[in-house]
Parts: sequence; structure tokens; C-alpha cells
Amino acid sequence: MIPALSLESLPRRQRATVATIDWSHLAVAEARRLRELGFDEGVGVEVLHRATLGQGPIACRIGRMTVALRRVVARSIHVSLAG
Repeated sequence: MIPALSLESLPRRQRATVATIDWSHLAVAEARRLRELGFDEGVGVEVLHRATLGQGPIACRIGRMTVALRRVVARSIHVSLAG
């Protein structure tokens, strides 16, 4: 079995599946926002772009939506590689 890695460290354009989300490391509002956007175990995700300075947000695709996540939030989302 391939170990899960954080969404923050997922290579660009690599499709993955959300394996787990560490809800305890997120503020209540952040967790609610992720759930409203459809982030949950089993959902497909792909990193599209990272801010150039390394501390900015990460743009990712979930379903047909593109969303920007702060890196601390992306660190709480663990994915397994697709395919």
C-alpha cells in the first residue's frame, strides 16, 4: 500500500484521492468550509498551482471546482496517489 502524503506536498498535476483529513488541526470555520466545498475521504483532488514564494496558497481542483487553500489547511489533508 502506498503511504498517504499531505496535499501540500502533492506534486502539481498529480491526481490523488483524499485518504484522511485531520479535522482536529483545523479551526471550526476552516473545517466547515472544507466540508461545504466537498472535501471528504474518497474525493479526487489535484494541485494546480502553488504561490511562488512558498508560503502562499495552493490552488487545487476538487471535482469541477478550483479552490485556494492555505498551506496549513493543505497540510491537514492527506491523500493517496491515484492510478
